[in-house]
Amino acid sequence: MRTAKSSSRFKPVILAMLAASPLGIDSAEADPLALPSPLTFKAGPLGTLNVQGVASGYGVWQSNKFPASSFPGSKSASADISNGMVMISKNSGLIQFAVQAGAYNVMTLGSNYASTSAYTQGTFGALPMGYIEIAPDDHFNIQIGKLYTLIGAEYTFSYQNWNIARGLLWSQENAINKGVQINYNKGPVTAAISWNDGFYSNRFNWISGMLTWAIDKHNTLFAQGDGNLGHSNFVNANIATTPLQDNESAGVIGYTYTSAKLVVTPYLQYTSVPGSAIQSLGAGTKTTSTLGGAILANYSLTDKISLAGRVEYISNSGTATDGSANLTGFGAGSHAWSLTATPTYQDGGFFARAELSYVKASMANGSGFAGPDGLAKNQVRGMVEAGFMF
Repeated sequence: MRTAKSSSRFKPVILAMLAASPLGIDSAEADPLALPSPLTFKAGPLGTLNVQGVASGYGVWQSNKFPASSFPGSKSASADISNGMVMISKNSGLIQFAVQAGAYNVMTLGSNYASTSAYTQGTFGALPMGYIEIAPDDHFNIQIGKLYTLIGAEYTFSYQNWNIARGLLWSQENAINKGVQINYNKGPVTAAISWNDGFYSNRFNWISGMLTWAIDKHNTLFAQGDGNLGHSNFVNANIATTPLQDNESAGVIGYTYTSAKLVVTPYLQYTSVPGSAIQSLGAGTKTTSTLGGAILANYSLTDKISLAGRVEYISNSGTATDGSANLTGFGAGSHAWSLTATPTYQDGGFFARAELSYVKASMANGSGFAGPDGLAKNQVRGMVEAGFMF
């Protein structure tokens, strides 16, 4: 999902806790932008409902703006809404639900980006997440609807993450899919498995799964995997559906360390797209893979100020001439890395943060990923974001 593509203290841990509370995932995944306690009200036969929301905007400046197009990313500077969403959920009883509605924008390092209206309309629509949950007990549930992915260490929307923009590894992962998910947690073990449509393709041929083991209160291990069980020779106008990635298999393994002030997650990611799918899409002839690694960290300086950092590396197998596909956006045989720093201030429902990131790619001669002529191999991006949550 190169054109634009959630965090708890760690996504793998929180995703596995879905069985406990639909709203809990929304609240927990927002760290360090911790959503205030939800508003509650009686809704007749629906019971007690919880309501939360976020309204925020961003400004961005970048060196080596992207080649001229209709996207704001072709400009050196722009500003827009980053989040304008309301979340409503019911998290008690046998039948529960959660919905999230509104406008949003997502930026990815090293990629062009669209306006908020275009991104919302071109990806998951004004109702990006919503599901019905059958919860017979506190350890087990089944969810049906539009669900967050089970893969990766970053969520989709900016308010859910330590960093404003998503990273390079996130580009190889799906964000939201439609399907059925089974969640289970017992003691230190949490698990989930899902049948879904992968990269929001409406082709229900994907299986996703994750497993988390909380060794103790400081140390957690996680493993995640997903993939297309068949083949989707499918191209549409929805920028959420990247045809090559919609045919991939992916695996992520990682570890989380948590202390009173510091949280660190190093993880590894591997993806592979079969040559048959690549050939049918006219993108090459050879099975192609990516291998990446990242470290995410957040340090709380005070109860209102924190500093987050991200460092990552990703490679695209093959060469520019051997029939391998361009999965990363930097070309077959390329290597890229990024650095990101994000200081954040939050006081109650108000938050403000700044971000500085740098992307550098090693690519074939005569190619690049940015700049007006498309030949620049690096980019600096500065961002600010501020808003309110309730």
